[in-house]
Amino acid sequence: MITTRSSNTHLARIPALGVRVLALMALSLLLMMLDHRQHHLDTVRRVIGATVYPILIIVDAPFRLWEWLAESTADRNELQLEVGRLQAERLLTRARLQQLTALRAENDRLRDLLEARTQIRDEIRVAKIMAVDANPYRHNIVIDIGSRDGVYDGQAIIDANGVIGQVLETGFATSQAILISDPSHALPVEVNRNGLRTIANGTGEFDRLDLPFLPNNADIREGDLLVTSGLGGAFPAGYPVAIVSSVNRIPQAPFADVTAVPSSALDQVREIMLIWSANNAAVAND
Repeated sequence: MITTRSSNTHLARIPALGVRVLALMALSLLLMMLDHRQHHLDTVRRVIGATVYPILIIVDAPFRLWEWLAESTADRNELQLEVGRLQAERLLTRARLQQLTALRAENDRLRDLLEARTQIRDEIRVAKIMAVDANPYRHNIVIDIGSRDGVYDGQAIIDANGVIGQVLETGFATSQAILISDPSHALPVEVNRNGLRTIANGTGEFDRLDLPFLPNNADIREGDLLVTSGLGGAFPAGYPVAIVSSVNRIPQAPFADVTAVPSSALDQVREIMLIWSANNAAVAND
């Protein structure tokens, strides 16, 4: 009895569903016709679109966020690569600039040597320093020419600014030289202003020479130029040696305390010139 009632109820619902579907279809067709001819549903569509728009934004937000993150990551990687490339170029440019600076300094030194050479009447030859003695108490250097080039022991060495030393020992292709700042070196000099003669001794310091044998009443002043006197035969006369830096006259002492600064920067010299004067050449040949 219960089963029969359920079947009858189911059969009764089917026609009702069909009627509803037909009614909805007819209503849809009617609305489509009205909207097509008279556009009555435009307002409804706009309202529905405005209502649905925030939902579309919310649904689309994760996709937009993902695209933004991907683009940002790509842009950041490109920027990092660009920054790395620019840094490498900057380092390379700085290295090239340092090389150009070194070349410019070398050209300036060689130009100074050439200008000094035009002012020298003696025969000279340019040489380079190959090595410097590591002993702080010995100011010796090795130059790249020797006896095959005519170099001889005791030969005078200068640079663009003045006297720097003399050859100590001559080898076949190289020579060892001593700087005027070496404690064992003594050089006959004279004051260019008045011809006062004395001896300039090395002190073991590149920027100081001592003049230990000048009496207190000697006519010497700070700023006086000291040049080679030509005595002793090793150095031709008239080459700059040093500038008097201090004169301390000590009462009741036989000699004044006089110091001078070498004309050349002895700890920075790279290129030097060896002098062959007529007198020295004759002595060497003998």
